[in-house]
Amino acid sequence: MKLLVSIALFLVTLTTTIAQTINTEVMDGKGQPKLLGKINKDGLLKDGYKTWFNKNHDEYIANEKLINTFKDSLNNYTIKVFLGTWCGDSKKEVPRFYKVLELANFNMDNLEVFALDNTKESYKKGPNGEEKGFNIHRVPTFIFYKDGKEINRIVEHPVETLERDIEKIVTNQRYFAKYYVANITFYNMNEKPLEDLIALESNFLTYFPDYSEGSKELNTLGYWHLKDKQFDKALYLFDLNTKMFPNNPNVFDSLGEAFYMTKNYKEATKNYNKVLQFKPEDKNALEMLDKIRAEQK
Repeated sequence: MKLLVSIALFLVTLTTTIAQTINTEVMDGKGQPKLLGKINKDGLLKDGYKTWFNKNHDEYIANEKLINTFKDSLNNYTIKVFLGTWCGDSKKEVPRFYKVLELANFNMDNLEVFALDNTKESYKKGPNGEEKGFNIHRVPTFIFYKDGKEINRIVEHPVETLERDIEKIVTNQRYFAKYYVANITFYNMNEKPLEDLIALESNFLTYFPDYSEGSKELNTLGYWHLKDKQFDKALYLFDLNTKMFPNNPNVFDSLGEAFYMTKNYKEATKNYNKVLQFKPEDKNALEMLDKIRAEQK
């Protein structure tokens, strides 16, 4: 009898522990709630989130005819979703994504959803490192797996529509997610030494400009690494961006900031002066050059 009671208590404790790891809610610096870590739809239907979730879910007019053509294929996949309940793009796309899955009768046991943070110290990170190894630089990100292998992903926004993008992914059509250059660069940086990537730079520069969505693409990825204090990778990305967009003063400003943060004042000065060649009255560049001179005294 005691054994049965002990087992029952253990199961209750285990169930409670597991439940506590789902839909964890914290308050940000302004007293607004946000979810962190592993979540599910129940968490998104809590008071702090259900208004935007229900609105974007219910008002989305999904292409059910198209969904019916790929729903059988979709159920051969598992999906991971990374979002921020503080993020406007997540608030729009995640409810719509749920609606598409529901109309496809997708097995929700094959869906994992993780809410990431937006603090300076943990920008786009989960409380337990849930994002590690998945190359998450924008949210939401929807990753599709088959037989345990990543097949493709939708990053931030669909290229066409969620239904059309999903159809292409699960029926093996040619599909490039948004921010292709950032996606492939992030992947390469995690797979190869930076020295190897630098050696291949001329190859990258022959085709990256054709696929890039503009200077902000690598800039955003660079700042993700800068906030994470991965300075070597940030410097690599900002430098690569100056070669892709040599007439854009903003990319030199970012590279200057990264050099300043690593106390390489010589290179920081060089890049802020480059900004001034394009914009002689640029306030930030002038202020940073004054700051560098003061710190070198």
